[in-house]
Amino acid sequence: MRVLVTGGAGFIGSRFVHMLLDGALPGLEGASVTVLDKLTYAASLTNLPDRGPRLAFVRGDVCDAELLDRVLPGHDAVVHFAAESHVDRSITMAGDFVTTNVRGTQTLLESCRRAGTGTVVHVSTDEVYGSIETGSWDEDRPLLPNSPYAASKAASDLMARAYWRTYGLDVRVTRCTNNYGPNQHVEKVIPLFVTNLLRGLPVPLYGDGHNVREWLHVEDHCRALALVLLHGTAGRIYNVGGGTEVTNAELTARLVELCGASPDLVRHVADRQGHDLRYSVDDTRIRTELGYRPQRSFDEGLRRTVRWYRDNPDWWGPLVAGAERHLRPASVTT
Repeated sequence: MRVLVTGGAGFIGSRFVHMLLDGALPGLEGASVTVLDKLTYAASLTNLPDRGPRLAFVRGDVCDAELLDRVLPGHDAVVHFAAESHVDRSITMAGDFVTTNVRGTQTLLESCRRAGTGTVVHVSTDEVYGSIETGSWDEDRPLLPNSPYAASKAASDLMARAYWRTYGLDVRVTRCTNNYGPNQHVEKVIPLFVTNLLRGLPVPLYGDGHNVREWLHVEDHCRALALVLLHGTAGRIYNVGGGTEVTNAELTARLVELCGASPDLVRHVADRQGHDLRYSVDDTRIRTELGYRPQRSFDEGLRRTVRWYRDNPDWWGPLVAGAERHLRPASVTT
């Protein structure tokens, strides 16, 4: 099997590539991978394994139809990670999110249709559902996105559905909870807080910290994506959960403890515009239909993640320097 991975030099995409090439995704042993990535600020070739006969890299944009038409033929499947994904950035640069997430997805789907690609897994987010005070969303819940990021992903999900219904393209959509793990960009909450705390710097906690998020280790997410790719159903949506919900204040307290830092470093800052109160998915479908089960507990995964950042300052140091020049204090939600 030949798989095209868009956004494969980013956090989740690169972990998927590593696991596939390492034989850690049952059913995909021996598959070859082409990574297509624009190499924006959130991606790096250093995230990818050493190039070998089973890995090819193409630098490019999913909005570039001519490039896609050259690259796609010969690939059996596409796993589509490429997206702008940081909520805070979407509030100030909404147009970029529409371009990449909506236009880019439509351009990719159209090229897949022309190339006769067998299967497309479109990687989305639980944020398309909006906020839920109690209970959990199943896949039939209406889409009520509250940020420009979430709205752009909801639009891309609907475009995926349209290409399945109108053209018969085998598109499968996944909606995951918050991911965490090694190699995540420092604009996201866990690496932002960890890298600050390890340097003795304060961390910005939005509002009262009572917002709730469900957490999923990136490797469990990749295992779920492989199941959807190999055994999912065309046109089907699959929620992917991690099973652990914590408030942002609770998460912050855990990170302070794991980093051996002082609680005095936590700074409450003004809440973010349109800040969703709680996310929670019902992932019964992928568990019962495809046999998905998370393998990494949140406590273990968080400990290992903090240890990775502690042991790899050479990886995140340049990112921190760049982020501090260009970003305002980041959210603790995505």
